[in-house]
Amino acid sequence: MCPATLGPIEIEVIRNALTAAAAEMDVTIWRTSRSTIVRELLDYSTAVFDAEGNNVAQSARIPQHLNSMGAALRALLDRFVDPARWGPEDVVVTNDPYCGAQHLNDVLVFKPVFHEGVRVAYVGALCHHIDMGGMAPGSYAATATEVFQEGLRIPPLKLIEDGRLNQAVWAIIGQNVRKPALMLGDLQSQLASLDVGAAAIRRLAARYGAAAMVEACARILDMSEAAMRAAIRAMPDGVYEFEDFLDDDGVSGEPVRLHARLTVAGDEIEVDLTGCADQQRGPVNCTPAMSNCAVYYAIIAATDGAMPANAGCYRPIRIRHREGSVTSCRPPAAVAHRVAVTHRLANVLFGALHKPLPDRIPAAYYGGSYVATFQTVAEDGHREVLVEIEIGGTGAHPSKDGVNAWSFGMHNNANIPIEMIESQMPLSITRYGLVPDSGGAGEYRGGLGLVREWRVESPACVFTANMDRFRFPPYGLAGGRPGSLGRLLRIRDGEETPIPPKSDGVLLRRGDVVRLETSGGGGFGDPARRDPRATARDRALGYVTG
Repeated sequence: MCPATLGPIEIEVIRNALTAAAAEMDVTIWRTSRSTIVRELLDYSTAVFDAEGNNVAQSARIPQHLNSMGAALRALLDRFVDPARWGPEDVVVTNDPYCGAQHLNDVLVFKPVFHEGVRVAYVGALCHHIDMGGMAPGSYAATATEVFQEGLRIPPLKLIEDGRLNQAVWAIIGQNVRKPALMLGDLQSQLASLDVGAAAIRRLAARYGAAAMVEACARILDMSEAAMRAAIRAMPDGVYEFEDFLDDDGVSGEPVRLHARLTVAGDEIEVDLTGCADQQRGPVNCTPAMSNCAVYYAIIAATDGAMPANAGCYRPIRIRHREGSVTSCRPPAAVAHRVAVTHRLANVLFGALHKPLPDRIPAAYYGGSYVATFQTVAEDGHREVLVEIEIGGTGAHPSKDGVNAWSFGMHNNANIPIEMIESQMPLSITRYGLVPDSGGAGEYRGGLGLVREWRVESPACVFTANMDRFRFPPYGLAGGRPGSLGRLLRIRDGEETPIPPKSDGVLLRRGDVVRLETSGGGGFGDPARRDPRATARDRALGYVTG
């Protein structure tokens, strides 16, 4: 524990100021980014870290990012970058999953913040870039079997040193991606956000001093740890297990088992993931930095106390992996669709936590990122790339229906407006709405999935799909029924042909329509106990047809 020289009001002022700095960074990226996946879909995150690299404050963005950025920064400090040689005008960049990053599209940048020669914090930003090269447009290959096929790997290095951009690295990046203007424009937005965050923290340090900043960060983490321990103590001690399955890895066609064994003892939780499947040939593998995100997210979400989400929350949680498994893969395993595992792990953790917390935990949400990538090809060979990440319905809660078509779980994305797509791409959106009867039945109904259709208006198009929940539906709880399975179709001249949900290089032509129907959430409770008035309302709204 840190000796108290700051009062509780000062600590709270500093905590909120650090959170505001992360939010300012967030807004900077939003207002200056170029690609639709960053500017519209909002697939990025920003955070502030203490002087040791622990996440201490964050923007309201993506759990998959935010619960891993601190681990990435600490990996850089421990293994790749000497903090004594990391100056105030240096920015380190990486996207290598085996150096602490996520998949190759997620480029991380970090910058230290100093006050009077003392390092008081780091600021970091992560963006999912529209393309990083590799075998598939959008760098989201569904059938990659090694990370080398997935795109350009950037080892941890100084992109900016003493305030000067490394032009050689900048040129290498631009030469290896399909949309260099968009990608490098978004990277510039990340760099600008670091300057905004660093300036905000320097102003705070000028007011309170370097020693007070270090103390405040330590006490903020201690407060979150204490709140998390109190929340765990409120859970019944015991051992709780659950499992679920991915449809497949995109290559083998075999289901992928995900299993968690939770041991609640006093004010700590051990999460044993050693029962998960071996690492896969296809790109659904995770490093521990990736899979731990889902564990932290699920346990924080399950607690009933409002606590600042930061690295202090992680301290009472111990996670066990088996090296060579799908949650702790060895290089050079492919990882592009690692979020399939983390989404499903969140469902598994919720299933286990339902046993000690039956009145808090909802049924399974759609549990996957429905990634659809289009590369259109014009008559003159010009190419455009669109990456969409669709969502489904959330699981019903013990006291209310699930939410229709709501971004949930490991991501926190928005939809890309139809007008934005049609003004920039030779694609038309011909249908966008809810899927009737897709929510699992129950005393409380699961949320509905959505349907979206894209019509190709260019002479040719290459389509890539990375999706799941086409074989194993989102489970219901306490007698509730599962949500629907997904559907993916190509419609050509009125004829419907299924597209495998993990597909690379699907060739489309002008007039072809791709239709995606996503899963609804699972139901909660016996359907016979549903209020007849709720059923009548569902019918009136077209949510159910039976």
